[in-house]
Amino acid sequence: MRRATVLLFDVDGTLISTGGVARRALERAFEVRHGRTGALAFDLGGMTDLAIVRDGLAALGSGLGGAALDAEIEATLVTYLGILESEIAGATVRVHDGIMRALDAADAEPRVACGLGTGNVREGARIKLGAAGIYHRFAFGGFGSDHVERAALLRAGAERGAARLGQGPGACRVVVIGDTPRDIAAARAIGAECVAVATGGTPLDELRAHAPDFAFPDLAADGALAALIG
Repeated sequence: MRRATVLLFDVDGTLISTGGVARRALERAFEVRHGRTGALAFDLGGMTDLAIVRDGLAALGSGLGGAALDAEIEATLVTYLGILESEIAGATVRVHDGIMRALDAADAEPRVACGLGTGNVREGARIKLGAAGIYHRFAFGGFGSDHVERAALLRAGAERGAARLGQGPGACRVVVIGDTPRDIAAARAIGAECVAVATGGTPLDELRAHAPDFAFPDLAADGALAALIG
């Protein structure tokens, strides 16, 4: 019998691309709350929303810590989500090649649970994937609102997926699908397999240099479905 499998898909650059609207919404949120630009002059790829806002506040020299920092992170994210929901309706949101085929294949397998493993807070994932028309395809996930560290949120998603399959934690094969070296590292940290796709900003050769289990140009490539489903 095929081993029960939990699939955890990253959102940005893996499932979809939003034409930069999410970054612009984050930058606008910092401008609205702090009256300054330039907070996000670093690579956001593979970071969690909590880490992005934390590091953005540090870049602005906020000097906040403890409960005050936590409160400001939460307030900035609330502002960001409002801007994102308003602006994404006019954005170009593209579902990457092979994604719909992969989701259909996973849905056809009773021992496969298809979820999210994303640095987006849950509401951010809903807004983005809702605009793409695919949020309903994911019954569970690990989200940036679960933890600031990517490995910890992936672990939470894996446990939720195992529970949906009637399995205990650690009993399932877990496959993380992502487009950045941070996705690969986080998968390794929880003992999961990783399928890397070059649909985000990281070239295929660079992804392969980080030794994922599989690497493809996209999930339409030969062998991609077998790598996911087993």
